[in-house]
Amino acid sequence: MDTKPPVRPTAPPSATSRPGGSRNPRDENHEVKVPPVPEDGMLKFLHAVIHFAVRILAVLMVLVILWGVVDVGYVMYQRLIAEPFMMLTVSDILVIFGSFMAVLIAIEIFINITLYIKHDTLPIKMVIATALMAVARKVIMLDFKDLDPAYVMAIAAVIVALGLTYWLISYKPQQPVKQEER
Repeated sequence: MDTKPPVRPTAPPSATSRPGGSRNPRDENHEVKVPPVPEDGMLKFLHAVIHFAVRILAVLMVLVILWGVVDVGYVMYQRLIAEPFMMLTVSDILVIFGSFMAVLIAIEIFINITLYIKHDTLPIKMVIATALMAVARKVIMLDFKDLDPAYVMAIAAVIVALGLTYWLISYKPQQPVKQEER
């Protein structure tokens, strides 16, 4: 893995620090490169082990996704051949939606894993979106007749918290548009 050495920002040069105020090209961006830290052999080995484990997780997640797709087909087949033949009730449709959502959540997790492999960072926005999808699946599958109101309020609080977190992470203030004077 090819990494650049860390860069440490410095204070801008003052006019009194250099006679005549001459500027060095290095000073224009106000950065000083820190010498690279020699890598510890053990840390390098442990990092390689973690990357290998993440790759194994990616392969296993693909197997889970394929298994989930087969399960969606099997659930649909079971619901369609049951009496009444080729008819789906609302609860059948909800079960099928739950199966679809489970596969979509597995795909989102796979994308998180591959992004981690490629960039060596965890994409927080994507993780929050995956959590929102998982909670949405839970809400779709809920039978509100048998639930305690406190449980429904707790799920609502989780949804609001995740939605607010997602919004705060993706919020970018808009630049005001300058209007020409007439």
